[in-house]
Amino acid sequence: MLQVKFIKVNVIFSFLLLGVASAAPDLNDLIDALCIVESSNNPNAIGDGGQAVGILQIHPIMIRDVNRILGRDAYTLRDRLDPAKSRMICRVYLSHYGGTVEEMARKWNGGPRGHTKQATVRYWEKVRRVMK
Repeated sequence: MLQVKFIKVNVIFSFLLLGVASAAPDLNDLIDALCIVESSNNPNAIGDGGQAVGILQIHPIMIRDVNRILGRDAYTLRDRLDPAKSRMICRVYLSHYGGTVEEMARKWNGGPRGHTKQATVRYWEKVRRVMK
């Protein structure tokens, strides 16, 4: 049983690395822009009444979703204060939900269906301006 879980985690991790490698420039640029828009690159930022924390303003639901995607409790709420872990959380989330750079930015702001919400259009405009 342990071997099966280990293989599953390795396969998921390898899949994510392959997905990230093929989209690395766009995804890295997007994550850099998200950090600026979300917190002005401040890893200690706290917003949304204390719910959004860190450089990427990650909410608790995002941690739960990323852990669900990975099939294990890989990240904790405390990890939101670590810029490297926050970036990896973002990378897992965006790689899983995918889409164009615009769609991924809007999903980061509005959830998995965020790219369909009018409320995320202005957010995308901010991200786009930072990326130029």
